Amino acid sequence: MHLALVTCASKAQYAADTVEDEDVLLERDLRARGHQVSVVVWSDETVAWGQYDAVVLKSPWDYFDRVAEFYQWLNRLEAEGIPLLNPVATVRWNADKRYLLEMQEAGVPIVPTRWLARGTQFQPAALFAGLQTEQLIVKPAVSGGAKNTFSLTPAQAAEQAAQITALLADGDFLAQPFLPEIQTGGEWSLVYLGGSFSHCVLKLPKSGDFRVQHYLGGSIAPTPPPAAVQQAADAIMQRFAAGCLYARVDGVVVNGEFLLMELELIEPFLYLDSAPGSWARYEQALVELAAKSHSPQIPHPHSGTAR
Repeated sequence: MHLALVTCASKAQYAADTVEDEDVLLERDLRARGHQVSVVVWSDETVAWGQYDAVVLKSPWDYFDRVAEFYQWLNRLEAEGIPLLNPVATVRWNADKRYLLEMQEAGVPIVPTRWLARGTQFQPAALFAGLQTEQLIVKPAVSGGAKNTFSLTPAQAAEQAAQITALLADGDFLAQPFLPEIQTGGEWSLVYLGGSFSHCVLKLPKSGDFRVQHYLGGSIAPTPPPAAVQQAADAIMQRFAAGCLYARVDGVVVNGEFLLMELELIEPFLYLDSAPGSWARYEQALVELAAKSHSPQIPHPHSGTAR
């Protein structure tokens, strides 16, 4: 097969010497398995996407800086009948963190979340009271890589209220309580390939931080998930991501319950190098789904109106 691995123009800000470039390793592995592989920038308007047997999202890590352009690209693929993995409807749904509230309404336990609508004033006092916390996490609804993400005490929130209100002029945000369990127990990331559980890592932030990303100093350890954690993640996958090539379920255990933090269906780092057999599982799922994807793509069951 001729495969397009979709990336962005520059990944430099997300590089870390603690983790090898997964794109390079994946390209190398797929070539070794007999596939023709092209690494392609999604925003390159000269690309003829129809030449590929499968177009696979891997690291379009600037899409949240160019949201309108990214949606236009998705629309173009859809209009030209070019199948995308993961599917266009799924990507649209997952790009905006409003999906978390939809999942909560469907009965999925999530980290307590308050929606901050575009154009509104940031009112931290009400958020601290409503979320019953002394430390608030505020982040954009369309974002990645911890960009424009704040960890705030009441005093810090008061100082930065004007800055966050200014950011709200351009887009929706959400607010969540800081969960100390992230620092003490870590964040679980369960990776699924072709809808089936593949492997899991446990991530911890560096001392004094709340962000677990490896390029921000977080630590990563391949760790089998507790049975209850995998059971919860399996249920999420079955309901919301069964037809996906790849998915990552991120969450934290609070008082014995797994709370979903994010369901990553667009451009997650998959930690493929951390688990034996994961490269083969990825390739097998890719081949199977690429064959199926040339039939008409169906809407994501929770996608609602296209953004």
